[in-house]
Amino acid sequence: MTPTAADIRLKPLTPDDLEAVIAIDTATSGTSRRGYFEKRLTAAIERPQDYVFVGLSADGVLVGFAFAKVVSGAFGQTGASASLDAIGVSPDHGMQGFGHKLLAEVESVLRHKGVTTLASQIDWPEQPILSFMAHAGFVLAPRLVLSRPTREIAVDLEDEVEVEELDYSSPDGDARNALSHDRIPVRTMKEGDLAKIVSIDTANTGTDRRDYFARKQHESLHQSGVQVSLVAEQDGFPVGFIMARVDFGEFGRTSTEAVMDSIGVDPGFQGQGVGRALMAKLMANLGILQVETVRTEVDWNDTRLIDYFAQVGFTPAQRITLQKTL
Repeated sequence: MTPTAADIRLKPLTPDDLEAVIAIDTATSGTSRRGYFEKRLTAAIERPQDYVFVGLSADGVLVGFAFAKVVSGAFGQTGASASLDAIGVSPDHGMQGFGHKLLAEVESVLRHKGVTTLASQIDWPEQPILSFMAHAGFVLAPRLVLSRPTREIAVDLEDEVEVEELDYSSPDGDARNALSHDRIPVRTMKEGDLAKIVSIDTANTGTDRRDYFARKQHESLHQSGVQVSLVAEQDGFPVGFIMARVDFGEFGRTSTEAVMDSIGVDPGFQGQGVGRALMAKLMANLGILQVETVRTEVDWNDTRLIDYFAQVGFTPAQRITLQKTL
């Protein structure tokens, strides 16, 4: 029986909803992502200012959910953007407009947080979700999704281009005879590295994005399936970083794909192989974890950054980015 309007209720998700969320996602995707949703729901409850987590119940039973997170801009200030990470409706309750109800609630909460843009990524072959997003008002975003296998990066790369970009300060200017990555100490990122990360980014971009990097570091260190973010050092002093994350996939195993959010090199140490050492170490570590690919995003017209990523083996992924102005 189709629930009446009085039987349908939107509400924030709670830990008690975890099993229902996992069951709905498994039914719609064909795989269990328990580890991912355990960490995501925990993070959303611990840091509600950074997340929107909505459930939809029919006759008291959870039949749909949606997760979004603030990804840029200071919280509470107009101009922030958010990412729609997951949305699902039980197959038994499809074709009733529940997906649109969930999305409308997510957008309403985000507007109250000062978010003006909602984005998402979709695999190209997923025609049903593409149709849903188009009907909901999403359009193609001016971003490219790039990916790379986690095979080893050769030390003897061609000269790399100079790159200036907000989210990535490239390991630029690495000459053909730069130090190999095993001669530049690279270690796991720690909480105490945040101040230097912000300093490196500010030196490259001219903008203090402490809130953004604090959010990204917390996500990388506490919400990822395993810690893969790295810091490069010279004489014990941090001179570069990579922020990346690997979520849990089916049955709690690490996903076969990692996401690289940002990379930065101190301007005073560019041209010394720091960026290459970070990227090579990341690929080596992910390979050990049996992660198969790394994914990242870049502005479609940032030709210098695209050229750099091409040099280190990235190619266009079979994914597209969508966005909607709220």
